[in-house]
Amino acid sequence: MRNSPPTLALPLKGRGNETRHRSFSPSPLEGEGWGGGYLAKLCLSLCLGTALLASSAHAADKVRAGKAVATSLPMAMLDLGVNEGIFAKYGIEPEIIAFTGDARLQQAFAAESVDIGLGSGPAMAFQVKGAPSLAVAAFAGPPRTISVAVIPDSPIKKASDLKGKTLAISTTGSLTEWLARRLAVKEGWGPEGVKTIALGAGAAMNGPLFTKQVDAMMTGTENALLLVEKKQVRIVTGMEDYAPDFITHVVFASNSMIEKKPEIIGRFLQGFFASMQFAKANKAKTVAFLAPLFNEPADVTEQIYDHEMPMMIEDGHFDPKAVAVLKDSFLDMGILDKKPEDAQLFDARFVPVKP
Repeated sequence: MRNSPPTLALPLKGRGNETRHRSFSPSPLEGEGWGGGYLAKLCLSLCLGTALLASSAHAADKVRAGKAVATSLPMAMLDLGVNEGIFAKYGIEPEIIAFTGDARLQQAFAAESVDIGLGSGPAMAFQVKGAPSLAVAAFAGPPRTISVAVIPDSPIKKASDLKGKTLAISTTGSLTEWLARRLAVKEGWGPEGVKTIALGAGAAMNGPLFTKQVDAMMTGTENALLLVEKKQVRIVTGMEDYAPDFITHVVFASNSMIEKKPEIIGRFLQGFFASMQFAKANKAKTVAFLAPLFNEPADVTEQIYDHEMPMMIEDGHFDPKAVAVLKDSFLDMGILDKKPEDAQLFDARFVPVKP
């Protein structure tokens, strides 16, 4: 009489992080007994079990993801997606690193300390000048994230009062500098019609404004609305009126990532745009998450959500009209001396994104 063969519990990958097991009871074929073919089958089963266990325990791909500024609703889709486990569904584990402007983000690309970065559309000019990164998706249109603010008793009441004034911006080459020049051009003063001084992003501008070292600040709408709530500033204008056809924010990837790991970029983008879809479908939950992240009251965060969510681009495409505006502006503002080709600014292979 034959001995009963052993039962093996093989780990199988289930839903989410769950691991389930299935019993496997091999039956010796006639004439094999415990030797020959049966042992081979037993070894094969053990090998399969080991492989399945290794697969279920496989770590997600880590991505060093930079943000040009710490506090921005469009860029906070990255933080939201991590918090909600959305990136994990695509096998991506972002390490979030916040900077104080586009120049700092591009310096990080040059130092090979980030793989992917969330920055501004105007920062695509850095690529033409040799920065080792390229835009791979657009995720925000007209610049509803940026406003011009002044102290309550400032004589500046409207945009036309800004001629010849000094505006605080985040960094040289940033979205805020581009918009300051854009405002001056649109008002008919030429790109030098206002003066700019780089003081860092967000709250870094507040002190110099309050002490009247600058006349106004080109700041994040998030920062401006909080200060309005505290009666510390007035908003003179939102910048969406000065660039209605525009790409405010893009996802950059390092040249190395594009060349060697395009599949990881693709999964990162799926996670990012799935996070955006979640935010649009879950306002209350998104506002509750963003309020402490922005250090804002819930009612101010809700104002930010309502004002800025309409600018989001849902599939990452590069709008040709908005790209043309950027190209022309690079010449008008003296950022570049000739109009760049699309391929110098972005790689369209990754869009449209389908989470």
